[in-house]
Amino acid sequence: MSRVGASPTAAVSDRVRAAAAQGIVITNLGEGELDFATPAHVVTAGKRAIDRGETKYTAVSGTVSLKEAIREKFQRDNGISFRNAEIIAGNGAKQLIFNAFLATLDDGDEVILPAPYWVSYPDMIRLTGGRPVAVGTTMASGWKLQPEMLRSAMTPRTRWLVLNSPGNPTGAVYTAADLRALLEVLDGFPDILVLADDIYEPLRYGVPFSTPLQVRPDMRDRVLTVNGVSKSHAMTGWRLGYAAGPEWLVRAMDILQSQSTSNPSSISQGAAIAALVEPPVFLEGWLETLAVRRAIVMDMVARIPGLRAWQPDGAFYVFIDVRAWLAGSGPPLGIADDVGMAAWLIESARAALVPGTAFGAPGHLRLAFAIETDTLRATCERIVAACMPV
Repeated sequence: MSRVGASPTAAVSDRVRAAAAQGIVITNLGEGELDFATPAHVVTAGKRAIDRGETKYTAVSGTVSLKEAIREKFQRDNGISFRNAEIIAGNGAKQLIFNAFLATLDDGDEVILPAPYWVSYPDMIRLTGGRPVAVGTTMASGWKLQPEMLRSAMTPRTRWLVLNSPGNPTGAVYTAADLRALLEVLDGFPDILVLADDIYEPLRYGVPFSTPLQVRPDMRDRVLTVNGVSKSHAMTGWRLGYAAGPEWLVRAMDILQSQSTSNPSSISQGAAIAALVEPPVFLEGWLETLAVRRAIVMDMVARIPGLRAWQPDGAFYVFIDVRAWLAGSGPPLGIADDVGMAAWLIESARAALVPGTAFGAPGHLRLAFAIETDTLRATCERIVAACMPV
């Protein structure tokens, strides 16, 4: 455990909850959780699962009915066909990613992570004895890994390339052309696996979605596609993720899961079937609301000298570059970096953001705009008031 630390985003949420217990209200702009309710038809499906007595153990990797729903989703939305033996459900996408790393990484094996990256990737890799290899991306490239950067990062110890699109924390979305160019770099290196973290797939603002296996079906023996219902259906607490990939890898993940958590919640599986099969008629309204919130945050950034941000194409985060603000005349004494600025904003603006250092990008802050719109607007006004020169 000396290799890793606690999740920085969870730490922010814990601090907000602790303050609330003392009567101090802090707006949590650090948690990757939509404020929307789980759609009613999904909740009803979960209740019906209870009423039917679906409260016992299931197969470790999920019920046949759930796997059929996952197969339908991949075929309908991505044009990819899987067999049941190539599919596994788990207690959230996070568990499945960890199990995939644990099943495949030996001491010293390397995993290429485009930075900024989701905070949990590096520690998951370190827990297995592997080594995360961060490859910095830039706002100028839309926060997307470029082929030449990938090529430079590859070594004989490279075991995985992780691609998260839409991305956390930047909201970057890789196009089919982007993915094709990156995957071509891996031609001739059959031992390098690809992890496609597609958890934010439907949360996009007018841009199309592609996933690696859709672009390169010939790579199906080494691509693991991970997804879930936490972001797509506001089901974070239900803890249900799924993955599909080579049967040898899914079987290994199944063994790991059988000796740790066993099957995901039987009730959550029943709810997830409805989430995956029934049309997401609610999604258009959600995206309209999120687009309004995105505009509120981008306006806030534009009003504060020294702050800048790239408008995200997906997810519900704005990744804010605060380096010019830190280097200018704006910050009070004692604020030298993004970690200090995040702590200062909690005190001065009652707003909790996550330092970019946690995502492998010092000098930035991640703001999650997945909260009630009026609350977001008021909190952004407090941030403007705190950051503007006196």
